Amino acid sequence: MKEPVSSNRPLQDLEVALLESRSLALAGQFAAFTIHEINGSLEAIANLNYLVCASADDPEQVVKFSNLLEEQLRILMGLSHQTLSFYHSTDTTESIAIESLAEAALRIHRQKVAAKKISLQKKLTKDVVVEGHSGAMLQVFSNLIGNAVDALPEKGTLQLRARCCGEEVHILIADNGHGIPREIQPRIFEPFFSTKKERGTGLGLAITKAIVEKHRGRIRSRSSTRSERSGTAFRISLPVRK
Repeated sequence: MKEPVSSNRPLQDLEVALLESRSLALAGQFAAFTIHEINGSLEAIANLNYLVCASADDPEQVVKFSNLLEEQLRILMGLSHQTLSFYHSTDTTESIAIESLAEAALRIHRQKVAAKKISLQKKLTKDVVVEGHSGAMLQVFSNLIGNAVDALPEKGTLQLRARCCGEEVHILIADNGHGIPREIQPRIFEPFFSTKKERGTGLGLAITKAIVEKHRGRIRSRSSTRSERSGTAFRISLPVRK
């Protein structure tokens, strides 16, 4: 006797197909974003190489442009490492010091932070350590810090905190920017949802959430648009390194 076919099977198949389609689209958008960043660095490298050749008779200028060229090469290496780390298996993890990770992410955005004269409030200690993929987690920190910097006004405040609490590490990244309107807060982690219009891909927070959950963690947010009390805070909870 044949087993009865579940009436929910077509719906389940449709949901699986939809999830697979979204995953492929997310991977494609992530690849497109990465290629865009790579192209920017490659263009800068080509221009700097031209300037090095054109300044062959001026050693001081050659050193200056060579240092800038090396900086672009480090950016490319970082992008490569982040992309590979995102697709690593769970068998290849390492110990990650949250303080070092946060400092590395801040260096990525140092020019914007300096341009806006943002005040940094850090409460990080060397003993807060998790297990995971450093490249992927660097992307998490960079995404959240980048969003905070974009939301902050000139001379705004960016807070970074990390502490151990029992079996978990709690990481806070908060700003006193314009905040996220209440009506769209439930959607901020949805793929392709963005409030940045032409400047946003709608993938940053979706990828951030996926990476955190891949590390058996959770990410939460709270935000306010009230005058004098506006701002956004993200809290990441990860298992502490055993």
